[in-house]
Amino acid sequence: MKRDTQLMRAGRPHHGTRPVNVPVDRASTILAGTARELYNRPDGTPLYGRFGTESQNALRSALCEMQRADYCALTPSGLSAMTLTAIAEVSAGGHVLASDSLYGPTRMFLTDTVARWGVEVEFYDPRAGAGISTQIKANTQLVLCESPGSLTFEVQDIPAISKAAARTGARIMVDDTWSAGLNANMLDLGADYAAQSLTKYVGGHSDVIMGAVLAQGEAAKRLKQAEWRMGLYVSPDDAFLALRGLRTLELRMEKSARNSLEIARRLADHPAVASIIHPARDDHPDHALYLRDFTAPAGVFSVEFAGWDIARSERFLDALGIFGLGFSWGGFESLAVHCDPQLRRHFRTAHDGALIRLAIGLENVEDLWNDLEQAISASA
Repeated sequence: MKRDTQLMRAGRPHHGTRPVNVPVDRASTILAGTARELYNRPDGTPLYGRFGTESQNALRSALCEMQRADYCALTPSGLSAMTLTAIAEVSAGGHVLASDSLYGPTRMFLTDTVARWGVEVEFYDPRAGAGISTQIKANTQLVLCESPGSLTFEVQDIPAISKAAARTGARIMVDDTWSAGLNANMLDLGADYAAQSLTKYVGGHSDVIMGAVLAQGEAAKRLKQAEWRMGLYVSPDDAFLALRGLRTLELRMEKSARNSLEIARRLADHPAVASIIHPARDDHPDHALYLRDFTAPAGVFSVEFAGWDIARSERFLDALGIFGLGFSWGGFESLAVHCDPQLRRHFRTAHDGALIRLAIGLENVEDLWNDLEQAISASA
């Protein structure tokens, strides 16, 4: 099946009389028919609500089918999807490498929590590629990547990083939220774990918070053990919402990406703009990697405004009428945030001005452009 057909059919039964959407079973206790069945349920029969009922299991199945994974852990947030991989792989005396462009809260989990476990945490240049081998040690247990990087959108050479890590047996986790597991398959590129925030494009409507981690083989077994031991759980209602979003994922991402490229093209010609940071543009330094590893772009990118300070950034944001001011992205509404208060980097290239992240939604592109133009003028 082609991907658009797969998105309609994955995670659903296709025989007998049935509703179109998977039912929501709200249950903690699931009764057994006999004492023997308490511990020996037939395959596929729910054992206890925390392990999942029909909607959670359907979502797991659909995501696994999309990315050819052996197991999918569902987590209460995108952040917990990232941290679960560390819990699955890291132990005292180990060494963790993390991309310098990693999502800020994931970064803080490593430096504030994992470091307290007696694990050395080190950051690497997100454009290191095969050069990361100089930082991989005999005790390196996990390499955490994000491609493209948070806020600054560096595209990482995941096959090269994976090959370098394999020499010592280190595992690779990629935060794959930008592609939503639709426009790239990080497991195929060599990652052991592909994690994403389902809050973003899969949920798609800014009304659910959830994460997912997918893995194959031995990594899948370790992931499942860690998920169960941590007691991670998502509600059947939230799983239903994520499944609903999955059905229209490709259509929404296509329009968001199309809008974003048009907005980026126009902004690139604006005298207030110093640079556009969008991997799908041919002026992005990692565009060749993007073309190799991704089949289509997302609608999120950053803009550097020449010579702007925080005060002008705030005036610009306050003048926006259609763009909302808020964190996250991937919903139907366009959003804008200024990035500079969030940036924590060792290897970041300095920029002369303000960095604004735009998450382009599903509105009319002319309305979005008019809103940006008037806000730039009003901020002067």
